[in-house]
Amino acid sequence: MERKPAETVGLIHGKRNSAQHIVVAYEVEMKTEKAKYEIDMCSGSILGKILLFTLPLMCSSILQLLFNAADIIVVGRFAGDDSLAAVGSNTALINLLTNFFLGLSVGANVLVARYFGAKQQKDLTETVHTAMLLSLYSGIALTAIGCLGAKQILIWMQTPENVLPLAALYLRIYFLGMTATMLYNFGSAIMRAVGDTRRPLYYLSIAGVINVLLNLLFVIVFRMDVAGVALATVISQCISAFLVVRCMMAEKETIHLEIAKLHIDADKFKRILQIGLPASFQGIVFSFSNVIIQSSVNSFGAIVVAGNSAAANIEGFVYVAMNAFHQAAISFTGQNIGAAKYERVNRILYTAQLCVLVVGVVFGNIVVLFGHPLLSMYTSSRAVMEAGMKRMEVVCRYYALCGMMDVMVGALRGLGYSVMPMIVSLIGACGLRLIWIFTFFRLESFHTITSLYFTYPVSWLITFLTHVICFVIVRRKLAEKWGC
Repeated sequence: MERKPAETVGLIHGKRNSAQHIVVAYEVEMKTEKAKYEIDMCSGSILGKILLFTLPLMCSSILQLLFNAADIIVVGRFAGDDSLAAVGSNTALINLLTNFFLGLSVGANVLVARYFGAKQQKDLTETVHTAMLLSLYSGIALTAIGCLGAKQILIWMQTPENVLPLAALYLRIYFLGMTATMLYNFGSAIMRAVGDTRRPLYYLSIAGVINVLLNLLFVIVFRMDVAGVALATVISQCISAFLVVRCMMAEKETIHLEIAKLHIDADKFKRILQIGLPASFQGIVFSFSNVIIQSSVNSFGAIVVAGNSAAANIEGFVYVAMNAFHQAAISFTGQNIGAAKYERVNRILYTAQLCVLVVGVVFGNIVVLFGHPLLSMYTSSRAVMEAGMKRMEVVCRYYALCGMMDVMVGALRGLGYSVMPMIVSLIGACGLRLIWIFTFFRLESFHTITSLYFTYPVSWLITFLTHVICFVIVRRKLAEKWGC
């Protein structure tokens, strides 16, 4: 039947109205979907939103450590103490080699948080693409360094001869997955900056379960020893990286990623370096001091090395729980500075410090209380368990000091001050540890493993107090600038 012109126009308008309704509904749905993951850090309850931000991040970090612990547990139970020491003795070295590039992700985090808070979408997009390409280059560089220099670096660390071949094999395979590791860490840092800590948790959970299953398959069934554990880790890292990148590519705005647009924007790269390089350098020197401490631990023999490795793995759960508040201090401070909500900065710091104090004291002492049962999951050797308890008795009881120190660093970096906390941390934490090792620790009366472990809490306390003084000075200076 032929339609009249008026009917045709009405039908067209009807279709247009319907199409507009569909578009509007889609946009509302997308905004609602984004709102489920992003957190407005610039208004409302600070405590409630910090907990909303940190709990998924805390769970994510704890899950990651659980999956890493599975590596050590499977190796310790099914491959022996030498294999356990080989995997555990690599921790400090891996941190040393990766912390430089992970420090750059801190720069990306702060920059994204500021642009997100200020609603500067163009700058935000350029930062995202610059950071992700930087992560790709970082991973390639780490793979080359780790694979080529593994054995020689382990020799410099005085790794016991019976452990060296296994440790070198583990390290070389592990670093094959460094590109994926960097992509995941930079991507999740960008997602944290806009308040999204839940999706990285989901992706890590998927990858972690696969990691554990592959551990069991490669070590127990295929008898691949440390090579199987390393290979399982590499595969799981690739999965987590793929999921994060896919998520960012699916975003419609804010942190949307397009492979074709990956490039290094000179201005954003410079800003990332200004904040990230001091964090990188601090991470390297921190890790270097831990490598020196690990070398000193290695001098006490394989039993102490194995016990130290198991204890350090357990205490890592307390650390990452506290570190979530360090990340919160960076992102919350950065977003509020970007949104010019300067009056919230002090409240963010006080809230984060209270939270980290409670978590550090409670979790740290729980770990000590259940130390023997926890260590028994890693080894059946009584001597190894006793060696592990010596570390936990010193480090975990005072671990809250480390968390409080890190929150101060996070607040200063969120304010845009990255060099100052770097210098303080290098002198206060790293410097004191190295001075102790090369002076008093050389004396016979102080040459004990307990004396070595006490360098941690003493350096944390001194560094924390110095950071507090620095924050007060910076805050007063900025208050004059902001007029608040």
